[in-house]
Amino acid sequence: MLQQVIVEAYNPDWVDHFKAIKASIEPSLLGLAIAIEHVGSTSVPGLAAKPIIDIDVVIADSSGLDSVIEKLATLGYEHRGNLGIEDREAFKKQQAIYRHNLYVCPEHSISLRNHLCLRDSLRKDAALKAEYTELKYRLAEKFPESIEDYIQGKTEFILRVLRTHGYDPDSLEAIRIANLAAPRRLK
Repeated sequence: MLQQVIVEAYNPDWVDHFKAIKASIEPSLLGLAIAIEHVGSTSVPGLAAKPIIDIDVVIADSSGLDSVIEKLATLGYEHRGNLGIEDREAFKKQQAIYRHNLYVCPEHSISLRNHLCLRDSLRKDAALKAEYTELKYRLAEKFPESIEDYIQGKTEFILRVLRTHGYDPDSLEAIRIANLAAPRRLK
């Protein structure tokens, strides 16, 4: 199945979209979620992005996952499993007001750490943000109908950023493998 890759200039409304989604799920997750984080490119002011909000619901550990799955199901979220990413459970809501990907991650997971590190690095470094914006536009133009190739094309950039923040070789390799496995996860 082809999934069109559309990268848009930063839209300040994305922050409000995140806040609205967060407000719709937060009451149901009281006592379960430690935090609800806006991650991904839409969380970085000035960064071009696919217009899909990425959200990480942070839980203390996986022992609370079943309760979170139940609560999110009452809100219309379908649990899709980890989609090949350890310690990151994916959820999809059909006919959501705002397009978004919702993930649940234990607070010490590499997936959460990866998302926060990349987000925070891009927020702090204008040159890095400009480089990533250019890369994203170039990949979207080169692979307009292949989200898999688009994701794989961003992998080396992401690994380089994480490497500068002290990620160990095993963690970097796990991230590389997960990105290269994107075609299996997305179908």
